[in-house]
Amino acid sequence: MLAVYVEAAQPDDPLAALQIGERPEPEPADGWVVVEVEAAALNRHDLWSLAGVGLPPSRMPMILGTDAAGTVDGRPVIVHAVITSADWVGDETFDPKRTLLSELHQGTMAQRVAVPRANLIDRPDWLSAAQAACLPTAWLTAYRMLTHDSGLTAGDTVLVQGASGGVASAATALGKALGLRVWVTGTSEAKRAAALERGAAAAFEPGARLPERVDAVIETVGEATWAHSLRSLRPGGTIVCAGATSGFNPPAELNRVFFQQLRVIGSTMGNRQQFAALLALLESSGVRPAIDRLLPLTEAAEGFRAMAEGNVDGKVVLVP
Repeated sequence: MLAVYVEAAQPDDPLAALQIGERPEPEPADGWVVVEVEAAALNRHDLWSLAGVGLPPSRMPMILGTDAAGTVDGRPVIVHAVITSADWVGDETFDPKRTLLSELHQGTMAQRVAVPRANLIDRPDWLSAAQAACLPTAWLTAYRMLTHDSGLTAGDTVLVQGASGGVASAATALGKALGLRVWVTGTSEAKRAAALERGAAAAFEPGARLPERVDAVIETVGEATWAHSLRSLRPGGTIVCAGATSGFNPPAELNRVFFQQLRVIGSTMGNRQQFAALLALLESSGVRPAIDRLLPLTEAAEGFRAMAEGNVDGKVVLVP
């Protein structure tokens, strides 16, 4: 079957590691099923995989992709990407042995993918396969950040850093739907305008002084925006961090953290209950994922290049 995969990582030039070609058909284990993939979304995780981050040579070749929507015996489904250990009970995101598809098990950027039957979520008829494929990583992460981790309530103000990224664009639209006042930063006028169209109340250049301090910051950029995030919080405010696309080692500024009594909360993905709540919010609000471009698997390199260069607004989706 046709797939997008990595055979040998290239830490200094991740895009050079991208391969598109034939890979073996999936062979599902007990309790697993094969999904006919209709759409698979790109995430920053896939670029890390091409660089060998979290993916040792012993697990390669590895088909990329954590997210997919498709069918199983004609049943439209979305794949919940968090794979737990067999004996785990409770919130999937706290399982210390959890993995995502494309880490231990082959990923979703293929014509077919094997997944645990328990990871199938019924896809509602009001959601297209391409839209559904955007949800399991970026949109579910944004939903958990806003509802579970931030301490925000309707009427509060949240700053979303780097508003054109997958999680950030989702947080902008979902924040509006949740009744929050959403402010964003964006590196270009076009990205800021797009965020305003998605529901942001105001858009600023990176590092800009804000009109007032915010209740929480959605942080996925890391080193480039961390100091601005800390300075932008009101005393007692919260940074929710779910990524660091610009680097993992920002200046801590611990004096500001303890003197202002700031909270720094880590957030990763979401569980099935939160996925169900996300779907309910999308249905009631009419919000749908923003798709930057839809590409066939054979043109995956274009999507990876655009994501690596930051030239996307929303999600890149691949279709077999």
